[in-house]
Formats: sequence, structure tokens, C-alpha cells
Amino acid sequence: MPRIEIYTSALCGYCQAAKRLLDSKGVAYEEIRVDQLAGKREEMVTRSHRRSVPQIFIGQTHVGGFDDLDRLNREGGLDPLLEASE
Repeated sequence: MPRIEIYTSALCGYCQAAKRLLDSKGVAYEEIRVDQLAGKREEMVTRSHRRSVPQIFIGQTHVGGFDDLDRLNREGGLDPLLEASE
């Protein structure tokens, strides 16, 4: 299973929704709190070219935010991405 990283911040409803979706898939992920860890927001922007949270990475693939993750799931593309070996 590929490494899953999700950049989040406190009081972010979209972050909570993304984590719930990933939890429903039974996958482990690393949560990176941009509001608590120095330099992590800048790291997120450099990697994703976006400033909003959440930003989700599955392996080397930048999925995007919650709307992107949800769309990928509804279109049937999330499970194969989660099952891909690194």
C-alpha cells in the first residue's frame, strides 16, 4: 500500500471529511498539521502548489483536496490508487 499523507489544520471541516473517507477505506495515513508544525504549510504549498487544506498525497500522486478525493472515490479511481504498490 502506498504512503498516504494529508496536510490538515484545526477546525477544518473538509479535513475532517477527508479523514472520514480515508478511515472508511480502512487505510492508515499520516496527518501533517500545518497549523502546529513549523514549516509544514510552506512544504505543502511547494508540493501541491495550493494553499488550502486539506492536501492529500497517495504515494507520489497529488490527489488534491477533499472535493478531489471524493470525486476520485465516486468515479472508482480511489481504490485502485490505494491498492497500488510502491
